[in-house]
Amino acid sequence: MCGRFAAFRDAEDLADEFAIALVADDARLLPPSWNVAPTTAVRIVVERGERSSDDVVRSLRVARWGLVPPWSKDASAGARMINARAETVAEKPSFRRAFGARRCIVPVDGYYEWRRTTSGKQPYRITPPGDGITPLAGLYEFWRDPEKADDDPARWLVSTTIVTRAAEGALAEIHDRTPLTLARADYARWLDPTVPGDDVRDLLAAPGVELEAYPVAARVGSVGQNDPGLLERIEV
Repeated sequence: MCGRFAAFRDAEDLADEFAIALVADDARLLPPSWNVAPTTAVRIVVERGERSSDDVVRSLRVARWGLVPPWSKDASAGARMINARAETVAEKPSFRRAFGARRCIVPVDGYYEWRRTTSGKQPYRITPPGDGITPLAGLYEFWRDPEKADDDPARWLVSTTIVTRAAEGALAEIHDRTPLTLARADYARWLDPTVPGDDVRDLLAAPGVELEAYPVAARVGSVGQNDPGLLERIEV
């Protein structure tokens, strides 16, 4: 699974990496975090049509981490849906519609995973070599809050989930699941809302981005800890 990550990159750096045409104000102003937890605000890269034209625009937006399906009675369902399994994402009712037309990229600066040891759990930071951006495959949804008025700008909640798959190689020694990453050449096809889910199923098993892991301090397990020191390698 993926339950914690870092996201401290400047919005303009993300715009360059993903060829983003529009950066929403809330995405530009979202503060950096070295310990992002579920149900908090995260940035996502999406492609959607603009109201003023028929053009599809790639933009950087903000969503709450933990997908809330449109039929949910309240937003609490999102806390249980921070991840979507690649093996079932195309069929499971909670994710099927989003996989078909609302795919996104969650750009992060590495994620954290915990390895079980004889003395407890040891956290690791997992990131591309050279500490580049980690492009995680995600889905997003819109949920209408029935308790808010039609003219309330907060009546719509945008939420997101991260797709995971079985870990392989050295990563499997840390945890049996890992987020699905996307190669740069696959960004356009994954994001294109006109490409049906069946036509991107191959990306669920594609190699993605090379990742490496190193141990970090146990304090990353506390959501109250949030500073650059969480990224530092420790000896174990």
